[in-house]
Amino acid sequence: MKRFILLTVLCCLVLGMSAQTAKEEIFADIHRSAANYYAYPAPTAKLTAPPAGYKPFYLSSYARHGSRFLIDPNDYEKPLEVLREADRDGVLTELGKKTLCVLDSVARMAKGRYGELTPLGARQHKGIAERMYRNFPEIFKEEIKVDARSTVVIRCILSMMSECMQLQALNPKLQFTNDASYHDMYYMNFSDPHAKELRQADEVVAARAAIREEHVHPERLMKALFTNADYVKWKVDAGKLMTLLFDVAGNMQSLDTELELYSLFTKEECYDLWQVSNKNWYITYGPSPLTKGEIPFMEANLLENILNMVDACVVKKENYATLRFGHESCLLPLACLLELDDCAYQTANLDKLDETWRNYNIFPMACNVQFVFYRKKGSGDVLVKVLFNEHEAKLPIESELAPYYKWKDVEQYYRNKLAGYKK
Repeated sequence: MKRFILLTVLCCLVLGMSAQTAKEEIFADIHRSAANYYAYPAPTAKLTAPPAGYKPFYLSSYARHGSRFLIDPNDYEKPLEVLREADRDGVLTELGKKTLCVLDSVARMAKGRYGELTPLGARQHKGIAERMYRNFPEIFKEEIKVDARSTVVIRCILSMMSECMQLQALNPKLQFTNDASYHDMYYMNFSDPHAKELRQADEVVAARAAIREEHVHPERLMKALFTNADYVKWKVDAGKLMTLLFDVAGNMQSLDTELELYSLFTKEECYDLWQVSNKNWYITYGPSPLTKGEIPFMEANLLENILNMVDACVVKKENYATLRFGHESCLLPLACLLELDDCAYQTANLDKLDETWRNYNIFPMACNVQFVFYRKKGSGDVLVKVLFNEHEAKLPIESELAPYYKWKDVEQYYRNKLAGYKK
């Protein structure tokens, strides 16, 4: 008995030590502070074998494009303009001059490629495709059909082609259909006017301003970059410059370069600036009470498409794959709508948000949700497992077989949820 108690205490201590706070995780790997610019981390978790006799036969996914350059030219040009002018005025420190040189180099790399997929982004999707193939060989065998669709944005199209080309290399017999059309945008990247109204509510705008006021503190950085405090006071929007430099620094992990700007920031500043991102994404694309918990339903069309495609595939009794490629602004609310793991967590206390909800776990570059379906010969039951960034996810449904769930229970839950939503 004493030995059992001792083992229990030791297990609790080990679990307690392994449960890191968001701050500890960011301090351990500063790249996580980049939030949606965080480069996709290769999965390390081992997958659970299916119940005896069950074999995978269908995979349905939605994935964000891989690593990209920043989208707006001003993301590079605005901070570059500030530092160039300060250099002409002779008020940059040595660190300021070095920062100007690095920023100039990165801006040149990005010129004419704003928002485009980087080589790392293509490699991310090739890796995902290879793991799909290795994990579920029964699905990608012989001449099965793969229906791949993308939004009309080039980085998504190239991400789709990277995955498909890798799968084709692994099995040349696969039959692909590729499409990227405005015809599918109503579910692939729906622009929901109601969600836009919710985000523009006075209380949401005020909350976002308060978040920035609380977490953006540029004073130390400005002293490190500029020699003249009065110059900064009258000619520099210090908070804006800090956040622009931070975005460039975070996005540089998506480039094949040895250059870096993270050393401009202390770890405390990285955590603080990440808090701005985490809270803002939660309010504007997550299940926040500030937006009445309604934002996730902007992906109702996407979820309905996923459900309907499964029904068709189950009836056909053919092995098949449906691959969709889009954006984090779709995948985040989809993950919340599906209630994967802690994505649907709701709190009005944003100060405690990151104890449970951390955006870098949800939508790094190339983030993805994979529904994998299983059947057993002689059985009418279909099981499903959901991989969220290639880790087995918990669904909001009871199952003695978790991480496997009976599809009829999963489908009923989500169809009831969609039917019960009224704008």
